[in-house]
Amino acid sequence: MPSMPNSSSPPAIGYRAKLPNALTLGRLVLTIVFIAALSFADPAEAPIRDWAIWACVLFIVAALTDAADGYLARKWNAVSKFGRIMDPLADKLLVLGAFVMLAGRDLGGISGVAPWMAVTILFRELLVTTARSVFESSGVDFSAAWSGKIKMILQSVAVPLILIDIATSAEPGPLAIWSAWAATIATAVSLVPYLTRIAGLMRAPTTPD
Repeated sequence: MPSMPNSSSPPAIGYRAKLPNALTLGRLVLTIVFIAALSFADPAEAPIRDWAIWACVLFIVAALTDAADGYLARKWNAVSKFGRIMDPLADKLLVLGAFVMLAGRDLGGISGVAPWMAVTILFRELLVTTARSVFESSGVDFSAAWSGKIKMILQSVAVPLILIDIATSAEPGPLAIWSAWAATIATAVSLVPYLTRIAGLMRAPTTPD
């Protein structure tokens, strides 16, 4: 999630000013490698699918960099325009890339992630991102709701659990199926507060320039 600067601390200098952005770039690289690992996966490999284990490790490390770069940026007052743009982009690419790949033709049969689930998650992210861009460009606050943060946590937990299931099972097990459903339901529910806010903002009277 985008970080807000710590106004009580002086702006970061030296490595403190660069490390949060470096972690964000690292997450982008890890995301590309993660997607590549799923792209070249062999669903027929048995009984242990090594690629799923490696993909799980890559996803977890990438997700941990998300928590680290936001925390350090706030702590050291190292929030930058680059970070405010690239951090949420890296987050969405990691999660959306994971669900799109897991719902694909090759992996959909063993992941428990149906194509409509990936479409639901993609729709939610595109709608909220578009609304935030429109309203905040007009000077209206459209910061993330708690439902969105909880959704992100559940999605980030679901993907590794699905990959663990894939690594050891020839077909979708309860772990993968329940994780996929939980992430999808949380995503749909998290959209409700945003839809309410969008409806309220659209009904609000506009003032002439």
